[in-house]
Amino acid sequence: MSIETGAAVVLVLHSPREKVWGVLSEISAAGVTLRGIDLNAFDDWTSAVAHDEPFLGFNDMFLPMWRVERLTLDESSGGVPSMTEQFEQRTGRSILDF
Repeated sequence: MSIETGAAVVLVLHSPREKVWGVLSEISAAGVTLRGIDLNAFDDWTSAVAHDEPFLGFNDMFLPMWRVERLTLDESSGGVPSMTEQFEQRTGRSILDF
């Protein structure tokens, strides 16, 4: 399976080290554009959505390629659900709504 526009991805960055989860908008030699959130905020964000509490939504981000360490598809593995599946299970809503 290839990484294409509209796919849910996890992006690992360096300088500083960060992890971002979201929906891929574009990838080019210049960098990666996606609509997402910092992975550290995922649980709080999911909980807020599930309980209809105020929350900060996805942000449109451009991340230059020199910062990109790794880009992977958000897939389940070894019985552990993907971030997308976790969001949908916890909230009962599709990630495409956001």
